[in-house]
Amino acid sequence: MNVKNPPSSSWFIAGTDTEIGKTFSATALILALKNRGIKVIGMKPVAAGTDSDGKNSDVESLISASNVKAPRELVNPYLFRPAIAPHIAAAETGRPIEIPRIIEAFNTLRAMADAVVVEGVGGFHVPLGPNTDTSGLALQLGLPIILIVGMRLGCINHALLTQHAILAHGLTLSGWIANRIDPGMPRFEENLDTLKERFSAPLLGVIPAHATPEIAAGKIQIPGYRD
Repeated sequence: MNVKNPPSSSWFIAGTDTEIGKTFSATALILALKNRGIKVIGMKPVAAGTDSDGKNSDVESLISASNVKAPRELVNPYLFRPAIAPHIAAAETGRPIEIPRIIEAFNTLRAMADAVVVEGVGGFHVPLGPNTDTSGLALQLGLPIILIVGMRLGCINHALLTQHAILAHGLTLSGWIANRIDPGMPRFEENLDTLKERFSAPLLGVIPAHATPEIAAGKIQIPGYRD
């Protein structure tokens, strides 16, 4: 039987790089919360890259997984058509990314649900404008961080540098998830053990290669919750 403890919380999902499974992991976390009967909303404050219908696949994944319906403009305050760095897209379209607008949207979502899973964009220091980046957004939101590590060659350096940046900003690292994006990674277990030894936060789960979000949801330990 699942027991929730505490009944509400929210997290910021950061990544060691782009294309390492932030959205996949955020979706799995949302599903894991849903499985415990938690009212949860996924949020993607900034997204870049749309299909022919003007939709972004990351945003759609979070919306589909959530069990609380929320206005799209709150779930995704900033959506840019070209799949390029968001600060460049913002400059080219004349739509500067305003952190207060994102915080206001988050606070509204937070009042609608028990938990909000906020997914960042790219790595932890992706610029959002002339004077801010993803780390600044995480700092302004003041949420604990769950770091997604894409398990591939070079991930140890990326992971430890990102952990250093998170802690240097005075943020809380609640835990990290190892996502097996390269199923053929040499010495996977040895790399995993090295990260476990050097991280200050617990490993929340290992997502197998080629897993579905539903399978991944069963592999993740949610910070602050126990069975």
